[in-house]
Amino acid sequence: MSSADRSRGSQRASPGKALLLDVARQSIEWGLRTGQPLAVDPDAYPPELRELRATFVTLRRAGELRGCLGGLVASRPLVADVAHSAVGAAFRDHRFPPLEVGELDGLDIQVAILSALEPLSAPDEKALLDAIRPGVDGIVVRSGAQQGTFLPAVWKRLPEPSAFWRELKRKAGLPLDAWSSRWEIFRYTVESLP
Repeated sequence: MSSADRSRGSQRASPGKALLLDVARQSIEWGLRTGQPLAVDPDAYPPELRELRATFVTLRRAGELRGCLGGLVASRPLVADVAHSAVGAAFRDHRFPPLEVGELDGLDIQVAILSALEPLSAPDEKALLDAIRPGVDGIVVRSGAQQGTFLPAVWKRLPEPSAFWRELKRKAGLPLDAWSSRWEIFRYTVESLP
C-alpha cells in the first residue's frame, strides 16, 4: 500500500476541525443533562465545519470501546453532525448502557469524518477482497434492510481482508459463507480526530 493510500484512509484534520472534539464532549455533557444533542449554530464556526458531512463518534474508556454511532450519508453541517453522533455514541449504542456522569473523566473521544460512499462492484468475493484497501477503506454492505459498516480503524483489529469481510457480514446479519451480486457494497475513507 502506498503512503498516499494510507493517508486517504485516516487523514489528519485541519486546526479548525480540531474544534469538533470540543463540540463532541460538550454535546455529551449536554446530553447527560437533557437527553438531547447540543444545538449548535453552524454559522458560528469556520466554513469547513459548515459543509454537509457524515460522521461517526467513537468513545473509549481505558482503551475499551464504550460506544460508536454515526451516519453514512451527509445530511447536516459537519459541526451539527458531530454533536448528534456524539450523543448517539454516548446514549443510543444498543451494545452499551447509556453513559453516566461518572464516566466522563477518562473518556476518550474520536471523530471520524467520512468521505462520500463509493460503490464497489465485484463479480465474486475474491475480486472484492482484491479491491479492498486494508488500513484505508471503511466498508458498507447492504442487503435490503440488513446493513453493516466497519470504519477503517477496524483494520487494526482485523488486518486480513477475509477476516474483515467475514466479520462485517456477521455484523450485517448476512450468511458468512455466502456471496450475492445483489448486495450493495461501498467504500469510504475518513479523516480522524485525534
